[in-house]
Amino acid sequence: MERRLAAVLAIDMVGYSRLVGEDERGTLAAFRRHRKMIFAPAIARHHGRIIKLTGDGALMEFASVVDSVAFAVGVQLALLQDNEGQPEERQCRYRIGINIGDIIPDEEDIYGDGVNLAARMEGVAEPGGVCMSGPAYQQVKGKIDLNFEFVGEKNVKNIAEPVACYHVVMDDKARALASAPSDEEPAARAKSRLKLAATAVVALLVAGGVAFWWQDLLPVDGTAAVGTEKLPLPDKPSIVVMPFANVSGSDDNDHLARGLTDDLTTELSKVSGMFVIARNSAFKVGEEEGDLSRVAQKLGVRYVLEGSLRQAKSRLRVNVKLIEGDTGRSLWAERYDREYADLFEVQDDVIGQIISSLAVKLTRGEENNLARIPTGNLEAYDNYLRAEQEGFYFVDVDTYRRALDYYQQAIRLDPDFADAYAGIARIAVDVWRYDYNFIWTTAVARKIAYDAAGYALNLDPDNARAHSVLALLQLVDKRPVEATQSALRAAEMQPNDPEALANLALVLVHTGNRARAVRELEKALRLDPEPPPPLRLLAGVVYYIARDHERAIPYLEAAQDALPNAEPAPEYLAAAYSHTENLPGAQKAAERLRELFPVTNLTYYGYFYDYWNEVDRLHHIDGLRVAGISEWPFGFEGKEEDRVAGDELRELVKGKTWAGNHKNGAAFMQYFDDSGNTAYRSVNATVTGEVEVNGSKLCQKFEGNFLDRKICGYVYRNREGAGGDWDYVHVSPFALRYFSVSDQ
Repeated sequence: MERRLAAVLAIDMVGYSRLVGEDERGTLAAFRRHRKMIFAPAIARHHGRIIKLTGDGALMEFASVVDSVAFAVGVQLALLQDNEGQPEERQCRYRIGINIGDIIPDEEDIYGDGVNLAARMEGVAEPGGVCMSGPAYQQVKGKIDLNFEFVGEKNVKNIAEPVACYHVVMDDKARALASAPSDEEPAARAKSRLKLAATAVVALLVAGGVAFWWQDLLPVDGTAAVGTEKLPLPDKPSIVVMPFANVSGSDDNDHLARGLTDDLTTELSKVSGMFVIARNSAFKVGEEEGDLSRVAQKLGVRYVLEGSLRQAKSRLRVNVKLIEGDTGRSLWAERYDREYADLFEVQDDVIGQIISSLAVKLTRGEENNLARIPTGNLEAYDNYLRAEQEGFYFVDVDTYRRALDYYQQAIRLDPDFADAYAGIARIAVDVWRYDYNFIWTTAVARKIAYDAAGYALNLDPDNARAHSVLALLQLVDKRPVEATQSALRAAEMQPNDPEALANLALVLVHTGNRARAVRELEKALRLDPEPPPPLRLLAGVVYYIARDHERAIPYLEAAQDALPNAEPAPEYLAAAYSHTENLPGAQKAAERLRELFPVTNLTYYGYFYDYWNEVDRLHHIDGLRVAGISEWPFGFEGKEEDRVAGDELRELVKGKTWAGNHKNGAAFMQYFDDSGNTAYRSVNATVTGEVEVNGSKLCQKFEGNFLDRKICGYVYRNREGAGGDWDYVHVSPFALRYFSVSDQ
């Protein structure tokens, strides 16, 4: 049986059961925050490792007793600061016990008297204090500048002889020890300083004046362009999380490896003191470039995180390495052999190690956000990962349905899974905004989007995606002030998220703040230098509305090529070409738009974009007109003398039935009562609504269609017999219909 001498440390939260009983969510969040922001960085700094977590504490092993004591002192003083301002009964305090002795390693655990005695010392320690066994004290005495208090020999459980116990005194010496830099940090950073000595750099002082990180060479200037070969380094620690390799030997675990990559990227994106490349660019450049230094150069970051994942039944092995991009030097590496149920603990530790290695200062809000776990149900989490990897924006019906099915399965398994509700809201808002009726009617989609986003925010008030969805809903609902507030909140919660920043840009450009909209968009594009097609489309739209047509066109062209079935791409491209006096380009894009949306017409866009300010709406419609888009569907132009108006038009919609065909030959019937109600029926739809005559206009509103807007058109006598032997022609933004009238 293998034995070895080791320094063992046991740590446990005082009054954990009481605290959980009074405030379970708050206590668990505090414990996670402590593990991630206090314990994990200190463990790395002092060469320790967590052997196992014990619910409200942990068992750790250190290379030396000196390291274990330095860790314990630093942790207790950091926890003291963390508790400041909290009522005493809500403070989370810990006891720490330290021993040195024989241990017996057994796979990922350790046993023996050395372990047992450390646990007994933890029980002797005072809340917020550190207690050492006599053997540990003898090893550390004279090697570390601390004061110790002998508290006598104690009889402890399962130990035959009384044990001498020593408390570490938390005085000025302890505070001096906790604030001193570690031995290896100055050497590593001295190397960096020598390398940058010829360059003008600025040192940022953090953590009470004892630790430094050095600014990167060049600031972001907002001019990143698609496909640039070398980007300037940001003025804060910058990183890309490369796709984790699935080395399990089965493709079934691909989603788990990708999910780990995505989650690490998302969590780091919440930290305002970092610059984090979007996952899309990480995956794309990772596939193109095998060399990590080339990846770092192409994405314009200083650090690269890479790793692998292997799953065998309930066990996980995760290897992670943090690398300096320009030198290839490893700053930190770790191997985790854990149960699958410990996946979130692995993520927490990796995040903590990165933040510690790069000396990033977190706000209290960021600490709390990083401490939140998405769900306690791993099967729900697995379904959520699968949904996320289906993709968003302008995708096909089957993809939307698969993603929705995964989100709904996740919610069935965990009804409090905020991120899954936010995912459903994201799909619903697209269905509503673009009037897609293939999954829900627009009225149902609007309600689902509002309800799901609201539920997500009730569960997690800081959910960035839910705030972004609310912003889009409020924008189209003509509530610009609320839309701006929601979009700003989303960007505040995830300052490195291109989706949140691009949505903010869209809201800002529609509410008249063009200059800031462009700045926020360029931040999004810098974070995602190889943007996916939906972001290219959104970028083109923002540049176009901001009147920068020349910059809009390349993004719109790229989006049209990548999203051949997305109507907005040729729509905006046709108008942008018109405003740059490229008539052939405008006409070609308009022809593509008519292929995708045969009834396309200027009247439709006039109603559809009624939430735009009038100047921008007219600018857009003028551009489409120059490109050749007609005023009404299929280029219909009725003669003034044939238009039915006033009382004659009222008679056509009072207790009457219309029967006829659409322009494409599809049959329809529409019924009108005497009170302004109507019902429409065709092979594909049955809807009810309201109707009114306004002069020569026939105005209708069908609940659940066309964003619930009222739309108007005209009725003409069909003197020329177009479309068949019908008496009238009805033209509206949606259709050209030929019909005759009968009494009900």
